[in-house]
Amino acid sequence: MPILEVEHIRKTFEDTEVLQDISFSLERGQAVSIIGSSGSGKTTLLRCLNFLEQPDGGVIRVNGETLFDAEDPSTQRESEIRKKRLHFGLVFQSFNLFPQYTALQNVMLARELLAKDLPDYKNKKKEILQEIETQAAELLTQMGLIDRMNHYPHQLSGGQCQRVAIARALALKPDILCFDEPTSALDPELTGEVLRVIKELADQKTTMIIVTHEMAFARDVANHVIFMDDGHILEQGDPIQVIENPREERTRQFLSRFSQE
Repeated sequence: MPILEVEHIRKTFEDTEVLQDISFSLERGQAVSIIGSSGSGKTTLLRCLNFLEQPDGGVIRVNGETLFDAEDPSTQRESEIRKKRLHFGLVFQSFNLFPQYTALQNVMLARELLAKDLPDYKNKKKEILQEIETQAAELLTQMGLIDRMNHYPHQLSGGQCQRVAIARALALKPDILCFDEPTSALDPELTGEVLRVIKELADQKTTMIIVTHEMAFARDVANHVIFMDDGHILEQGDPIQVIENPREERTRQFLSRFSQE
């Protein structure tokens, strides 16, 4: 059974249909790259998956559980949104770190907030917070940032901030980790360090959806590539097929702007 099933998702803003009949599935341990021009609907799709936007049509399932069905109002309750978001970790383009918190505190924050809802939080607060801090430190170690854990975002490079953001997304142990152009806000010399971290996660079979303009990265890291154009999935398949031997003329036109290694 696929870990993620997306069926016939539609999203309209005013008179513009930004997503038109989007369907795909994702297997556990798979890395999917979504490519396409700006305005093709890639970011809106991630926002719908993370329930930052509500689709106007379609179905989203994770591990066989229907999280959203446009025909079923019981799946659209606002009270359930936070729980549904826990299935997805989202790494934004612009880091979105809290400037008043250190790297360690940024990674800990979401789990600390959730821990307050635990029935034994008051009695075991010290132990729970210690566990959260230990896990956050382990994630920063994985990101190569343990020596920066007490630094604030303004004391970190862009690449380091994005690695903190990745650690923060991993802290909640999501089923699927989503990246929205994770290197677009970085200088070229910092792009490589973030891409290396994502490749390591792919090698560890982390289930991921990566919106990217890094074509060589998409080709070498992803198991599956989706090309979006004007709100549609125009082509999808094996990276070699889509990126090196595309069937569609629009895919070829898009890829012609990028040099292939």
